[in-house]
Amino acid sequence: MKIGFIGLGIMGAPMAGHLGKAGHELFVHTIGDVPAFLNEYSITACASGKEVAQKADVIFTMVPDTPDVEKVLFSENGVAAGLSAGKIVVDMSSIAPIETKEFAKKVNALGCEYLDAPVSGGEVGAKAATLSIMVGGSEDTFDKVLPLFQLMGKNITRVGGNGDGQTAKVANQMIVALTIEAVGEALLFASRAGADPAKVRQALLGGFASSKILEVHGERMYKRTFDPGFRISLHQKDLNLALSSAQKMGVALPATALAQQLFNTCVANGGASWDHSALVRALEKMSNFEIPAQQ
Repeated sequence: MKIGFIGLGIMGAPMAGHLGKAGHELFVHTIGDVPAFLNEYSITACASGKEVAQKADVIFTMVPDTPDVEKVLFSENGVAAGLSAGKIVVDMSSIAPIETKEFAKKVNALGCEYLDAPVSGGEVGAKAATLSIMVGGSEDTFDKVLPLFQLMGKNITRVGGNGDGQTAKVANQMIVALTIEAVGEALLFASRAGADPAKVRQALLGGFASSKILEVHGERMYKRTFDPGFRISLHQKDLNLALSSAQKMGVALPATALAQQLFNTCVANGGASWDHSALVRALEKMSNFEIPAQQ
């Protein structure tokens, strides 16, 4: 297939690579240079989203935030300007559900289909093609794109109509933030009490407290490896979506608000670009104790 991919960052580049490795022809547009490893595939760098849409049948976008998606799709030389009837736009960014529904309506009005398909799994999942993909859109369109999703992820679920994929991703990010906070508290407590946090983590992995976050981010906390990964600034964006939507709906999210404040503490101390597992640093600052680094 002729596939467009816009946004070749930490996540987008390996995702596009899996599509190229499968033999699909890629038409790409990104800020900066195209990552060198993609050049081993059939790839054409395009000057704009419009050019990508003109040349590709399915166009993927993977950019940071709602305004970025809007710009990529609807600016003067954006994707919409290059679409023709029958093409499919798939936004894999994590953005606002309400705006997603409006974007879908605009693309549908051009005779094209739209899927919102945010992902979970981070850089590790993107490289390993094990992402969880939460999809909103029509069942027919989902079925058409599913073979491409299967090249990038393992747990692929059509949640419902347009916007529902983004709603699922916001819920995912709430759970991830709160679990990071819980793991951080537990390992900080254990370390301050004199126990080896690595051994405590190992013990907990065999019980009901086990989780992927305890496995991956728990290790980051005692090894002090806070290079992203997934930046705190991006997780803050996702929690802002949760909190602003909750305010509109009259839903109480007290623990989500607490996690956001802890992320704010990290940012105030220069941590906007830290991996989100570094939320533990906010807890450490409040406790005047840091988990000792170990290999």
